Amino acid sequence: MSAGTRPHVPTDAASPPASPSPQQAERVLVLDFGSQYAQLIARRVREQHVYCEIVRHDIPTERIRALAPRGIILSGGPSSVYEASAPKSDAGLFNLGIPVLGICYGMQLACEALGGRVGRAQAREYGRAACEVLDHDGLFAGVPDRTEVWMSHGDQVDAVSDAFVPLARTTTCPLAAVRHRSLPVFGLQFHPEVTHTPVGGAILANFLTGACGCSGTWRLDDFAATMIDSLRQRVGSDRVVCGLSGGVDSAVVAALLSHAIGDRLSCILVDNGLLRKGEAAAVIEEFTTHFRTDLHVVPGESRFLEVLAGVTDPQEKRRRIGKAFIDCFAAEAAGIEGARFLAQGTLYPDVIESGAAADGPAATIKLHHNVGGLPDDLQFELIEPLRDLFKDEVRQLGLQLGLPEKIVWRHPFPGPGLAVRCLGEVTKPRLDTLREADAIVLEELAAAGLMRKVSQAFAVLLPVQSVGVMGDARTYDDALAVRAVETEDFMTADWSHLPYEALARISTRVINEVRGVNRVVYDISSKPPATIEWE
Repeated sequence: MSAGTRPHVPTDAASPPASPSPQQAERVLVLDFGSQYAQLIARRVREQHVYCEIVRHDIPTERIRALAPRGIILSGGPSSVYEASAPKSDAGLFNLGIPVLGICYGMQLACEALGGRVGRAQAREYGRAACEVLDHDGLFAGVPDRTEVWMSHGDQVDAVSDAFVPLARTTTCPLAAVRHRSLPVFGLQFHPEVTHTPVGGAILANFLTGACGCSGTWRLDDFAATMIDSLRQRVGSDRVVCGLSGGVDSAVVAALLSHAIGDRLSCILVDNGLLRKGEAAAVIEEFTTHFRTDLHVVPGESRFLEVLAGVTDPQEKRRRIGKAFIDCFAAEAAGIEGARFLAQGTLYPDVIESGAAADGPAATIKLHHNVGGLPDDLQFELIEPLRDLFKDEVRQLGLQLGLPEKIVWRHPFPGPGLAVRCLGEVTKPRLDTLREADAIVLEELAAAGLMRKVSQAFAVLLPVQSVGVMGDARTYDDALAVRAVETEDFMTADWSHLPYEALARISTRVINEVRGVNRVVYDISSKPPATIEWE
């Protein structure tokens, strides 16, 4: 399907992981207890050149033994460990002899399992906190006596048994970090994975190199070579169909498959009328001249507009777009002889926001176009080569595979396209208005040399009209929002501080050149609490 979408298949499922590490002995597992930032932990581990996988919180100890990780990290989560419905890990986890690091909820879970007590904190901590280090051996080696950390908790460990040693504290959290005396178990109440904890990387590095004994030899090029070989073996002599959206994720998937199976790859572009200005033509050009792919283009604008008529609810938009996309894609793919596999370019952050899995602990932020929405009778086996990668890693991989920079550095585009940037009812006139305005935003950012500084930028057409004046005449036209963010992982993001001159040019051009818009506003909200897309 389109880039950025896939149904979640946990990596501890019966089938082998989609992206096995070439250094099996260097593997670290992150057990996900529903944290929106579990993938940040994995990303920080990979920055230390240690391969990392995110798995379900209740992965059996037998499966852990089979994966033979060097270390285990327990993520945070929204639950309280003393609640009856709270997610728990396998009881035998702490007796495997594998180093364990619990973060926030993960620390509380570990301490409770090993004789401690967890309760509501008298003073909740959200945001930056001053932390005093009590023990500089091991986990806090090289960390200053006092440092700043990022807290986000309403519960905390009230007491631990004599088996635990306090390592750090804050004014309201006397057990901000602990270690077990005899077991390789460590706990952090704060979050080392976020950039707001400046020493977080050093603490994670100490855990990986000291407690886990990792040497840090994993590299992304190992992933590419291993994945190409894995795809070649899995596909065999069959054919793969891949959905193209014009985004970097689907392009990298196509490039991986092209290296692996050559001309047994067929690509399908569903031109749904929800693409950016000139997007369909650009995709056709790139994948007929550069890749020389067997490309099938399905015209579907009228069908998508029909199913979206009168719909204003964001989730319902996504559901209807997903179903229409599946119908169009499946009908075209059915005519491709020998097609057995369906390739998608979904990244893990999309799945986290979609609730990870129907029975998982993560909260649903928004549906990601087809995530969990594929029909039960799908006639293809799914291939998802990028399922364990983050956006920056996908870009690096694309460059390694020889993709041109204009593709690799293209800004992300949601699977439902402009429909989730056209707030309110989606109609062709409103889409055309948005398309023209969006093109101006990107043109002006490119002219100002800001496209690489900004991680994602776009226009949003609001279902709001306001009074204006043009040529001494009163107008009552649409308002347009401009959104630009900077982020490393697309799970947290800050709004871009664009130069006033660039914003002024965007506003002037949109109001002068796009009929029906008389007001332009700039979105200065960060993620969280907002999301990057408006719907």
